[in-house]
Order: sequence, then C-alpha cells, then structure tokens
Amino acid sequence: FPVWSPSSVCSAMYATAVTGANAADEPAFRPQKALVLTKFSRYEFEKRRHAHLTEEQLVKDLEARGSDYNSLVHHHKIHTKNRELVVNTLRENGIETRLVDRFDYTDSNIDWADVIITTGGDGTFLMAASKIHSRDKPVIGINSDPSRSIGYLCLPGHYTENFPVALQRLLTGKFQWMWRQRLRVTLKGEHAFDAPVELHDQQLQYPEYRFLDCWQEQHRKPQDEACPPGHASHLLPVRSLNEVFVGESLSSRVSYYELSIDGSPRVKLKSSGLTVCSGTGSTSWSFNINKVTPQCVQRILDIVSSETGVDIPERGTQLIGSG
Repeated sequence: FPVWSPSSVCSAMYATAVTGANAADEPAFRPQKALVLTKFSRYEFEKRRHAHLTEEQLVKDLEARGSDYNSLVHHHKIHTKNRELVVNTLRENGIETRLVDRFDYTDSNIDWADVIITTGGDGTFLMAASKIHSRDKPVIGINSDPSRSIGYLCLPGHYTENFPVALQRLLTGKFQWMWRQRLRVTLKGEHAFDAPVELHDQQLQYPEYRFLDCWQEQHRKPQDEACPPGHASHLLPVRSLNEVFVGESLSSRVSYYELSIDGSPRVKLKSSGLTVCSGTGSTSWSFNINKVTPQCVQRILDIVSSETGVDIPERGTQLIGSG
C-alpha cells in the first residue's frame, strides 16, 4: 500500500492572467505557440460513450435517462462556437495554435507550447495546471459557456465572446499575472510505482483486514522514516492546484492510516479520508467540507441558551452571519 507523506508535499508555482481595469501593466506577452485544451461537452461525451448508437437512438437513450437532448446540443454549440473563436483569433494574430482534448494533452504538446489556453470551465483549467511541470508556463482560462458556470479560475465571462479584446490586452501588456501555489505528492513503499487505476475500474479485491493490521502494527522508530531497502520513492508526475485527497477508492470504505506532520510522532487515525488543500482550493471542496451551516449555528446557540439559562440576544441571522 503506497504511503503518502504530508512532509513530501511541496509547492510549485505557475501563472494565470488577470485582465481588467485594476490590472497593472506587464511586459508585452508575445507567445509564438499556443496549446488550446478543450473540454468534452456533455453531448460529445455521450456520442463518444455510445458510438454504436445512431442519432435517433441516442435521443431515446438520453430521454430514458431523464436528459434533455436539445439542451445538450444547444450548450454544445455554444461551447464549440466560443472554442473556435479562441483558436481562430490566435491564428489570425500569427500565433501557431494546436487544439487538443484531454487524451492528447501530453507532455510533448505541453513542452511545445509557450502558453496553455483552456476552453471549458474550472475543471478544464485544473486539468491543464496539473500536468505542467515548469513554473514559467502560464495558463489562461476561457469559460466557454458562462451561462452554465461562473468559472472562478477563468477570465471574466464577458471575455468569452470578446476574446479578441482579451488577447489584445495580453499582447499589449494590459494585464497582471496571478501566481498560484500547487501541491506535489511523493509515494513511498513497495507499490509506489504501481500503475494508477481509474475509480470506475476498481473492484473489491481484498478482505477487510486493514483495521486489524493497522491496530497491531507498531509505530516506526524515527530512523525508520526513510524508505527501507527495496522500497521505492515516486514523485507523482502531476501537480494539484486545488487539493489532494487521500482515502479509499471506494467511498463506502473507512480509511485507517497513520499521520505524521513535519516529522512529528505518527498518530493512528480513522476517518473517511484526508484532504490537503492549497490556497486556491481553500474556497472549493475543502471549504464545503468544513463549513458550518446557519442552521447548525442557530441550533448550537439554542442549546447554549437552554442549558445555561442565559438569554442570548439577537440569536437570528445577524448574529450568525457575523460569525
């Protein structure tokens, strides 16, 4: 079982572009080669997944699953129109451009480009950032369908249909780079180099003996922290912009693990998993995992008032919101 060490999480930096009235001037950005990473629209995904179906059969299949075929096609057309605008604008400005999807987003294509431009949403942006190894290669996100998502990591939505304006601001230095921190992970152990398995291919292969093994296992001594002979150390070839989640591949399983932070003594823990987030990810999944709803706060105040007999004033939304 691969061992994940929090102390091995280090930072890597890369840049994204911010444009707007408050953006400071930067030196003119003159990329010669641009790689455009595009998302699969839901319509493209369904066509790829059910390639054996005719269009009429696909309509019936989607309707049987409660999906609206016309809506899928409508948003697919919006996405492709804005994607073509990005590609055509880059080429019209003398920038050599390649258009790739997730399957062709390879190291060779990334190394070829001076800049990565994503057309999709935040998910496409996160994928683009995960495979860039250099801190000097910028990523610029274009939300290809602002009617469906905000795209917090992308340029403001009004640039989607006005990408020529955004590009001119970039080429003339009327923008500011935003630097973001990413996380990297090192796996240690005899299975560190095992091939990754897609979650939907994962099966229940082993008996549930991990809890007993973990309970009976003795804490390692400090000198045993390094990888024992024959055990490999593998720096994963991806970087995480939002967060790293460590847990069982099947969400119904409980995770049993030992945790050590910055060389502290190992502590045995049991939970549904462990999440380590970056600054960018602090307002995403991690925020929603840890947030306390107004209803919970109201209930806590009610319990305090009931148990102590103290009448807490303004136990309404004003007090809850100020917290």
